[in-house]
Amino acid sequence: MKILTTLIAATVCIAGGASAQNAMSFGAAGLLSGKNKEDLPPIILSAGEPISSAPWVLKSGTYYEFEILGDGSQELSLVGPEFFRAIWIDEIVVEGLEIRPLGLDSVEFDEAGEMEIGFIAIKPGAYYMKIPGTTGETQRIEITIE
Repeated sequence: MKILTTLIAATVCIAGGASAQNAMSFGAAGLLSGKNKEDLPPIILSAGEPISSAPWVLKSGTYYEFEILGDGSQELSLVGPEFFRAIWIDEIVVEGLEIRPLGLDSVEFDEAGEMEIGFIAIKPGAYYMKIPGTTGETQRIEITIE
């Protein structure tokens, strides 16, 4: 398992523009190391309210975690298929249950709740996540992976 984790870390770092030596500097967990982790501000799903206060600028090869908080005011989902294909999702945690998906297109809150998503940014570019069917700027978050 350690060899596989190191190989994945080196591959992702090189794809993100880093060297294999940098991949090894994170320690045994590679890119999943605590030294390589950053927390992002939460996304709030609430009827008619902005989902985020600012765009995200991410660095390829960095591990990020963020929460999505749904207040139950309305059944709301969040879509971002291009963004979800530009990252590697480590896990999604819902009520203490860890989900390790192969991919993701969207998430939906039918009632109040929260989830946390941990991922590694991979493919540089401009992306977004938004509430489907909306056109307002406050109902989407712009994401750049550098």
